[in-house]
Amino acid sequence: MSRKKKFETALRELEGVVNALEQGDMPLEDALKAFEKGISLARHCESLLDQAEKKIKLLTEEGLKDFPEQGREDETPAGLEAEDDVDLF
Repeated sequence: MSRKKKFETALRELEGVVNALEQGDMPLEDALKAFEKGISLARHCESLLDQAEKKIKLLTEEGLKDFPEQGREDETPAGLEAEDDVDLF
């Protein structure tokens, strides 16, 4: 399986394989080949999802941990005093 295959493409192919197998009119040898292809596609999709999940975790854990939670009025942004007027425009 090519690692360059996009998730959406692989998922569409997997859905096609599943639909063909569900029809049940495929000769046994062809069904086994289709099943093998389906397993390969499923593993590829799972790998891409794992990579995406790791990237999201990295971005949210590393990129957002320094930001204060929104809606907390008891925190003042760095460099501003609570009484400072901020002119945005």
